[in-house]
Amino acid sequence: MDTDLDSVATTLYVTIDDLFTAHREQLPDRPKSGFQPKTTDSEIVTLAVLQVVLGYHSERRWIRYVKRRLAYYFPCVPNQPGYNQRLRALASALVWVSSALARSIDQWADGVWVADSTLIECGRSKETVKRSDVAGWAQYGYCVPHSRYFWGLRLHLVATLGGLVAGWALSGAKAGEREVLDGISSRLGCRPGQTLITDKAYYGKTFEAGLAEEGIVLLRKARKGEKPRPGARFFNLNPALSDHIHAC
Repeated sequence: MDTDLDSVATTLYVTIDDLFTAHREQLPDRPKSGFQPKTTDSEIVTLAVLQVVLGYHSERRWIRYVKRRLAYYFPCVPNQPGYNQRLRALASALVWVSSALARSIDQWADGVWVADSTLIECGRSKETVKRSDVAGWAQYGYCVPHSRYFWGLRLHLVATLGGLVAGWALSGAKAGEREVLDGISSRLGCRPGQTLITDKAYYGKTFEAGLAEEGIVLLRKARKGEKPRPGARFFNLNPALSDHIHAC
């Protein structure tokens, strides 16, 4: 018996169930009459969080593992199609509870956050673009690091130096990184004195003035033709030292 896993599963379920009990508005409405699922919304959300923590990318493999290893705690887990359907219905609740759990961790108070985006290529051929489920949402965009165009989405993240994701967003490839970051920061709330590290793509007088009004200090490398920016010394590390930091 893995007592650590049992403790994590129990603690996580109790925490999530208490959160939903106090904030019932975060759960989808359910008819008072008719079929009532045997597995509660709190249990489904707990299983979704555990699936990510334990690194199960396949829902079928995860369901088999739960029925074999955690059946004592979750005796009525639906099969993969039903599990996936419940997750889709609880999408907004999952986003909310993820943020609530992140805020309860000590790393949330970290005074330095980093922000960046990465491409998610969804297809290359024209037929794929036409038939894909994300058609109409995914867009053509340009990837600077790879020096090529791609069709897909962009994942935007704001995280602590320790790796805790504070905020995220999924957008079309053409969505402006600064506008998306504005949306993420507005959801996170004002954090006066917070330092935010980004790359050169996050620039602009209006954008930086907005962050300054919220008390956020932006650190990034100077663009070509710009005057030296505050914190430039942090980006001019000795190459050997930089490699050592990345290796760690």
